[in-house]
Amino acid sequence: MRDYRGRVVAITGAGSGIGRSLACRLAYQGARLALSDINADAVAATARECQLRRAADVEHFALDVSDRDAVYAHADAVADRLGAVHLVINNAGVAVHAGVRAMTDEDMAWIMDINFWGVVHGTRAFLPHLIASGSGQVANVSSVFGLISAPKDSAYNASKFAVRGFTESLRQELRIERQPVSVSCVHPGGIKTAIARTARVGDGDDQAAVAALFDRVALTTPDSAARTIIAGLRRDRARILVGPDAWAIAALPRLLGARYSFAVEKAARLLSV
Repeated sequence: MRDYRGRVVAITGAGSGIGRSLACRLAYQGARLALSDINADAVAATARECQLRRAADVEHFALDVSDRDAVYAHADAVADRLGAVHLVINNAGVAVHAGVRAMTDEDMAWIMDINFWGVVHGTRAFLPHLIASGSGQVANVSSVFGLISAPKDSAYNASKFAVRGFTESLRQELRIERQPVSVSCVHPGGIKTAIARTARVGDGDDQAAVAALFDRVALTTPDSAARTIIAGLRRDRARILVGPDAWAIAALPRLLGARYSFAVEKAARLLSV
């Protein structure tokens, strides 16, 4: 069981949602935090909240995770300011809800640059520092849509399946090399965050309706999600399922194989997504 008191934890997408809740919970546990988000005001607000929760040390940064050079510079800055890095949580993410034919190339590039390349940049930039710590951790946030696919979420599915594949391969490599870094892939189900309200949607889709549907089916609060993620990280879990829906969804391909898609199609018709 890991103890994060005094440990340096870097979290992307810490301005809201799961990222903010992770920061606040780890602050209460005495972690030293390096928080980043593309929204400078939002991450500054998270940092202030963490300081009220007894965080040992809090640094906050405006960061676009799709900018490779910026992420590498950020990793070095965190290590320089805080002396080490023990855990990086690559959490920043966005959503696109659009059919394959309705989706633009720009939408596809946007989501892959943030959801996938942001994770790759964050992992590769921080990895030397995590190895140097002697007891590092990488946690990459995928989704239940990294376990199954759904209609009109092909871009999101692609990004989150890619995160899962990248992360599971990384874990294998580091174990073979006997490096002192454990790797976890996080698969949240429906979490009550703003991701659906900030999602891009295709022509013919109503963004307000998409957000309203997400709000109806999201079962888990960000704070509950953060509690589950940290519990899994403390035990070095390779796969961390977040929320009761995540456990049910993860079971579908195991039980039904490729036929799970018929169940998903039926649910999509009923929900009219």
